[in-house]
Amino acid sequence: MSVLMFPRLRVLWSFARPHKGRLAIGLLLALVGSGLSLATPMVTKWVLDSLGASASLNGPVTALLVLLVIGAVIWSCQWILLGALGERVVLEARESMVRRLFRAKVPEVTRRPTGEFVTRVTSDTVLLREAASSSVIGLINGVIMLIGTLVLMGVLDLVLLGTTVAAVLVVGVLFAVLMPAIARAQEQAQEHVGRLGGVLESALRAIRTVKVSRAEDRQADRIIADARASTRHSVRAVRREAIAWTLAWAGIQLAIILILGIGAWRVGAGLLEVSSLIAFLLYAFALMDPITELSQNITELQSGLAAAERIRAVDDLELESDVPVTRQEGPAASGGPILELRQVSAAYGPGVGPAVRGVDLVIPRRGHTAIVGPSGAGKTTLFSLLLRFLEPQQGEILLDGVPYTGLTHERVRERLAYVEQDTPIVPGTIRDNLFFSHPDAKEEELLRVMSEVRLADMVDKLADGLDTPLSSTSVSGGQRQRIALARALLRTPDVLLLDEATAQLDGLTEAAVQECVRSRAETGAVVTVAHRLSTVIDADTIVVMEDGGVRAQGTHEELLESDELYRQLVEALRIMAEDVPVGAA
Repeated sequence: MSVLMFPRLRVLWSFARPHKGRLAIGLLLALVGSGLSLATPMVTKWVLDSLGASASLNGPVTALLVLLVIGAVIWSCQWILLGALGERVVLEARESMVRRLFRAKVPEVTRRPTGEFVTRVTSDTVLLREAASSSVIGLINGVIMLIGTLVLMGVLDLVLLGTTVAAVLVVGVLFAVLMPAIARAQEQAQEHVGRLGGVLESALRAIRTVKVSRAEDRQADRIIADARASTRHSVRAVRREAIAWTLAWAGIQLAIILILGIGAWRVGAGLLEVSSLIAFLLYAFALMDPITELSQNITELQSGLAAAERIRAVDDLELESDVPVTRQEGPAASGGPILELRQVSAAYGPGVGPAVRGVDLVIPRRGHTAIVGPSGAGKTTLFSLLLRFLEPQQGEILLDGVPYTGLTHERVRERLAYVEQDTPIVPGTIRDNLFFSHPDAKEEELLRVMSEVRLADMVDKLADGLDTPLSSTSVSGGQRQRIALARALLRTPDVLLLDEATAQLDGLTEAAVQECVRSRAETGAVVTVAHRLSTVIDADTIVVMEDGGVRAQGTHEELLESDELYRQLVEALRIMAEDVPVGAA
């Protein structure tokens, strides 16, 4: 099997190539072990010939014992070597995928269900293990073992060899016909397993919505449909495998019966020695081993090839570049705005309309900027651009006067802190979550920000305190928001980005958080996506977005007077200040 002849094998070989030295040793051990197995019937013939000639049995019996001991050692070493190699291949594939998933651009990862990626990291790598380590060696060894067995059969008797070759050819043709269908069925089964994982993971994340919508059975039916499809394809593969194995077994057994009949006739005619017939029968009985090895390894190889392609597909995810596109020219500005967007347009993919278009925006080095607008106006996209989750198609973004293209992603993000609206939990304890962005922070810094967001009292009531494991049920939505806010504030960022970070807070806690935001705005930049009066009315600048563009900018009072959309937002969200009437315009 030439790697160049089979493109799918090239994908599989890419996983095995780093270990070609160990693979060569494994193949050598397999060939030596097979050679010892092939020698056993000949030594058995030696025993029988010695008995017939009344010669000493010391030599042939000793040879059998030596073959037994050496063979056991070699097969044990090969098993351990290839087993460890398979696990190493799995580890490297998983490590490569995990690192690539975390380094990939955000739209690349969010385009597919996360459960599908989980399936590739967990399930597909298991299928890869045997294919990338022992299957290819098994195929080569099985072919050599089969050829060697047939050659030694020919040495013993050519007539009986002809009978055996005819049976092997029939079995080979049947396998050639059935194996492609088996491979397709296994590949389709694994594809449905991937879909199942993706839908199940998404549904479990939305379990409350599922239950409130009384959609448990409907959602379960949707997931089970993929499970049933996978089972249907797997059963189809099992049936064809059973047919293939049955035909192979029946063909070999028929060959043995013919060998017995023809061999007995040739012995009676004086054309064949009894010892040669017995040795030939031993080879015939052993012939099932290389055929079994070939069929099993072909099956494993087919499954592994499909898994390898699915794993390598992760390599197609576009990564965030660590190399600046342009060279930074001159020192960073110190007196101008901290962030600036100049005629920025961006979309989430080719052929998709722009999510923001022609945005000009200046974020002062200090102060609070609030961004408002209806759904789909581009508020979240604006944050994605600032955080470099999304790159502009046109225009440029500057940090301290330096274009983003002259900075690495890490350099940009170390100057920013971000609190998501959904405030997802990072796996680990409360302490792990708080130190997640700033692991070298001191304990006193942590206590300070916990006090600022009124988190200290909540933690003190927990039996394990900061070491309490976090889950979606161990803390409320408001507590998660406070943890996320404390994590962001711990970094003392140049720019604090808040995507409606007070949405789930009670009035007293919200007041404390707003005070914290005001304090931060005195020393740095705070940018919020806002829907509440308490957020908007305190902002130094309010940016109104509509249809992906900036419609208006100004203070709360100025916009109430000058912008109709802003007045409508104020009325709809009930965030109008009591001392500023809606009709002030």
